[in-house]
Amino acid sequence: MCAVHRSHSSSKEETFMRNRYVLLALLVLLTLVATQCVAPTPAQQATAPEAAPAKQYKLAAILPGVITDADYNTLGYIGVTTVQKDLGIEVAYSESVAVPDVERVMREYIDDGFNIIFTHGGQFVSQTKDLATQFPDVYFIAEGDAPVEDAPPNFWIIDRNFHIGFYAIGALAAKQTQTGKIGYIGGLTLPFSYAEVHAMQQAIDDLGLDVELKPVWAGDFNDPTKARELTDAMIAEGADVIVGSLNLGMFGLFEAVKNAPGQVWATAKYTDKSNFAPDNYITSVLYDWAGPLKDIVQKIMNGESGGYYPLGFETGVALQMPLRNVSDELNTEIEQIIADIQAGKIEVVKDTTPIE
Repeated sequence: MCAVHRSHSSSKEETFMRNRYVLLALLVLLTLVATQCVAPTPAQQATAPEAAPAKQYKLAAILPGVITDADYNTLGYIGVTTVQKDLGIEVAYSESVAVPDVERVMREYIDDGFNIIFTHGGQFVSQTKDLATQFPDVYFIAEGDAPVEDAPPNFWIIDRNFHIGFYAIGALAAKQTQTGKIGYIGGLTLPFSYAEVHAMQQAIDDLGLDVELKPVWAGDFNDPTKARELTDAMIAEGADVIVGSLNLGMFGLFEAVKNAPGQVWATAKYTDKSNFAPDNYITSVLYDWAGPLKDIVQKIMNGESGGYYPLGFETGVALQMPLRNVSDELNTEIEQIIADIQAGKIEVVKDTTPIE
């Protein structure tokens, strides 16, 4: 049984990506037909015992980008296919769904009998919550950066807690810099991005280090050209550790650090990106949606219809270890900081105060 991809829009960008991966889509559909569409024999129909059918669960996932991005959307897709494989339920997904279209796409899945709806992206929280109030017999799983007030009983919220991993990144960058200047490049000025920067500053302050942290935003998570320009400017100002909180924009960041006149290090987010700048790359804040999503769906199947699911170093967040291009001593120090966060010795504050 394979995850079924559904088409819900026809933008030029989406059409380009779908044409590029048309063979994959065909293979998925053919496999689905081969595994799902085998009818029972007459004998089987005649001898089947009469019993109340067990409740069947069908999960539909809505993704803001393409599953081939090797980044945020790939992680969501892996989560969905893990649920399918390990829990044996039917799944389907839609790629590149824009915010104005998400309610329509959710309703289409509900009309087709899907009773678990997963929206992969903080931009979909309000629409997901609103629809949960209208469909009390359907379970909804959303992602955000804080608990949701007045959440309906059939609504799960995954709190991504991006700031927790960035405390460790801040400590790492502050200890690694040789110039005393580190940079942060985000995509959009969103609350989670502010929280990442504040967590980095908290780590610097907790360590008592005289290090300057400069945050900038590219205005887009997926603009390599703009990210390259901003990284070049930071390097020219003396920053020698650049922290990226981007998606495709990371390619521009990596090009800048690789071509810097002196040694510059970089960190990334979501997945292992060490191949893009092996001599400059230190680590990535890794995220896992497979474990949390499977856990939530299992809870739903066991009768727990809604709740709050925070991510952290115990559930879905990790720093890629061992660190690269740093000393063994620093590697050990960062491991200890993570252990102290897990043990509650360090409380990372979630501060979403806007940064001017």
